[in-house]
Amino acid sequence: MSELPRIDLTRRLAGRVAVITGGASGIGLATAKRFAAEGATVVIGDLDATAGPAAAELVGGRFVQVDVTDEAAVNHLFDEAARVYGSVDIAFNNAGISPPDDDSIETTELPAWQKVQDVNLRSVYLCSRAALRHMVAQGRGSIINTASFVAVLGSATSQISYTASKGGVLAMSRELGVQFARQGVRVNALCPGPVNTPLLQELFAKDPERAQRRLVHIPVGRFAEPEELAAAVAFLASDDASFITGSTFLVDGGISSAYVTPL
Repeated sequence: MSELPRIDLTRRLAGRVAVITGGASGIGLATAKRFAAEGATVVIGDLDATAGPAAAELVGGRFVQVDVTDEAAVNHLFDEAARVYGSVDIAFNNAGISPPDDDSIETTELPAWQKVQDVNLRSVYLCSRAALRHMVAQGRGSIINTASFVAVLGSATSQISYTASKGGVLAMSRELGVQFARQGVRVNALCPGPVNTPLLQELFAKDPERAQRRLVHIPVGRFAEPEELAAAVAFLASDDASFITGSTFLVDGGISSAYVTPL
């Protein structure tokens, strides 16, 4: 009886070129490390001119400074990845903000609303469009856009513009996934639950009661680690997810399935 061929799952992304926005910290950095470990060449796009190059060096990749709200800068990021490495196979459009002046609709003013919309939603539109120019021409590609569990659930501790922006990311990702499926490009929305990142730590350090109100609703009983989200992104980027597109990919510790959580 002949042996089955061996599949090296640690090399699922060998030969792929991946662009990650917000790749200098948090989920983006954890994903850059995971992508590199699985064989991908990583291009990190970030505004941080100090952490960005350090992250790129860590994963043996390339850093391109980018303001993700600027169309020309975003186009340059993806064009540079293709110019240097020959293709754009994976786009993890992950950059986002959650500033303190984005709160209840009663107190959030229009400038705060607009800033979050620009960074969280406009950037995903720009990055998806830039990535698709390359992927459609290639006839292949995987786009993963960071939405959130708040795109599918309501919260009484609202960050109104953040929630609305992530709902937009989810809807746009679903539509792109349907539109480009027969051109070889998959588009999925990653919907994390609360993740133990500097962004969350800063938010909750200012309001421990808000942190506890959120934690009590997670059946798993803790916040996610960035590496757990990175594993999900690597799956969606790989051929293991070849029949998954237009999905709401929840990695939320059970929040969206819970009515009450265990004591």
